[in-house]
Amino acid sequence: MRRPRLELPGIPQHITHRGVNRGATFIDDEDFAAYLQALELTSREQGVAIHGYVLMTNHVHLLVGAEAAGAVSRMMQALGRRYVRPFNARYGRTGTLWEGRYKSCLVDSDSYLLACLRYIELNPLRAAMVAEPWAYRWSSVHAHLGLRADARLTPHAGYLGLGRNAGERETAYRCLLMDGLSDEVLADIRSHMRQERALGSPAFQSMVERALNRPVAVRPQGRPCGDSNANVL
Repeated sequence: MRRPRLELPGIPQHITHRGVNRGATFIDDEDFAAYLQALELTSREQGVAIHGYVLMTNHVHLLVGAEAAGAVSRMMQALGRRYVRPFNARYGRTGTLWEGRYKSCLVDSDSYLLACLRYIELNPLRAAMVAEPWAYRWSSVHAHLGLRADARLTPHAGYLGLGRNAGERETAYRCLLMDGLSDEVLADIRSHMRQERALGSPAFQSMVERALNRPVAVRPQGRPCGDSNANVL
């Protein structure tokens, strides 16, 4: 029996979805563009705000939020149907494209939201695909740095709090990106995503536990487990 997802209205979620057997989910620019179009349509239909994203060659990362229970799950189901059918038809393939259910974890807006956003947008840099995060085309980083408008995005309050105007926010966020993330923060984000737990302060985790009546903290592991795919960092 599948464990119910951790989901609370108004609390952001970090989502990742890999290709089956780590296979490619995007072959060319047309595929990337088609996924973003499907993401925009389904997020609007389900009332889900897209705060950040990156599309890698064999997986995606999304940072999303919704006020209605179940909206994110409904969006992901509809997104899969809307994207996979044309993809299969285009390449003469059948069957699933994604590796089982997507993974998700709740994110504490107060202390972890911006770290999670940077984790997502720095993914191409960590995968050594580009020398600078804004050199990667299929990412929300361009909007957060004021380089390109992105109608599908809804800036999160945590990002908006970086400055009094767009220029201040873009400058502050660029500095955060250039600072990168510590190994400790990277490991924290990865472990919470791997176990699909609530990423945040002890107070945040206690609040989620009370609301959902279930454990939400990461369970200790017998040994460290890193990502085995350089394209999933």
